[in-house]
Amino acid sequence: MAQVPEVYVLGGYQTDFARNWSKEKKHFVAMMREAVLGALDETKIEPGDIEVAHTGNFAAELYSKQGHLGAFFLEIDPAFSGLPTARHEAACASGSIAILAASAEIEAHRYDLACVVGVEQMKTVGAGEGGDFLGTAAWYELEAKGIEFPFPKLFGKLGDEYDKRYGLKDEHLAEISTINYANGKLNPNAQTRTWYMNYEHAMSRDEFNGSIGGRIHISDCSQVTDGAAAVLLASPDYAKKWAKRMGVPLESVPRIKGWGHNTARMRFEDKVAESKGAEYVLPHVRSTVTSAMKRAGIADVSQIDSIETHDCFTTSEYMAIDHFGLTAPGESWKAIEAGDIALGGKTPINPSGGLIGAGHPVGATGVRQVLDSVKQVKGEAGDYQVEGAKNVQTLNIGGSGTTSVSFVVGT
Repeated sequence: MAQVPEVYVLGGYQTDFARNWSKEKKHFVAMMREAVLGALDETKIEPGDIEVAHTGNFAAELYSKQGHLGAFFLEIDPAFSGLPTARHEAACASGSIAILAASAEIEAHRYDLACVVGVEQMKTVGAGEGGDFLGTAAWYELEAKGIEFPFPKLFGKLGDEYDKRYGLKDEHLAEISTINYANGKLNPNAQTRTWYMNYEHAMSRDEFNGSIGGRIHISDCSQVTDGAAAVLLASPDYAKKWAKRMGVPLESVPRIKGWGHNTARMRFEDKVAESKGAEYVLPHVRSTVTSAMKRAGIADVSQIDSIETHDCFTTSEYMAIDHFGLTAPGESWKAIEAGDIALGGKTPINPSGGLIGAGHPVGATGVRQVLDSVKQVKGEAGDYQVEGAKNVQTLNIGGSGTTSVSFVVGT
């Protein structure tokens, strides 16, 4: 596997995921503007320094009746007039795909400084219509059309497949939910930071925690979120000059040390059929994780201090635990029971709260994961800081395990 120059992440900014921008009567470009200008202010970089911009977004055409989102970057600041921009879509992995594209341009020496912004405004419609929009991340005609809340049902099937192959207890899914909500309370930008949740509620099966799809209940679900996140990616040359100006050693500036990217077949049943007899339920996800580690020069998960993973549902985090190698395949429950994934555990997962606790503005999630990883390795994550974090790995998934992207961020 060829070695490529490392890409530095100078910093970034996240909007408050608890805000409802539709109620505020604000356009999604206002979210983009806050995130990008916030990132520039955080890094003390002038707008004119940005040479290229990439936007991650899933479905503005549906939620906001607007396409061509790359062009909206120019609405943020007059200095961006004429700037080359692009929009990237890969369902819930849209933000990570945008980061991959921006980092590839830096690696190719096209540009020295890129801005990546992920954005989604989801509260423009009701739950039923929004659930139908999300169904387009699956094979709509075959998996979502005419089905109420198709994605909880698809990820319920992921849990069912684990149950079939290895056994799965709802108690372990409830503990994942409990941990992520608890972590969200520590995150000042988390959507659920003021919400009530505990293990007993996550285990309840009453009208307050009803079934959304099979074994998936309300407490198992990520949130419907308005939000944006931005990061600034730099070449070694730009990062060196920036670090000198900021009075910090270059070695302290976080870098994308490794990346992984795989795509599986669209239909969930086809993925499961392909993995029949395999150790891992979603082998392409496993390949994404291990490819990122290999490119980062990391032998295994023991060298990863924390993980920001795609808990769109508790079943997807349960899958991630063994796919990262925290346990043998099918034994994710062992890491849960041992407390390994909790804040203060051996390998904390989603100290930010993840998609369940922090929120899930679809096109922004991959960018937010990298930004939280940067905060961790800089020791700037506040109350959800993982002590001594040097390497943090992300996993961002689009569809039902269809598009998988992973980054290792470290110093």
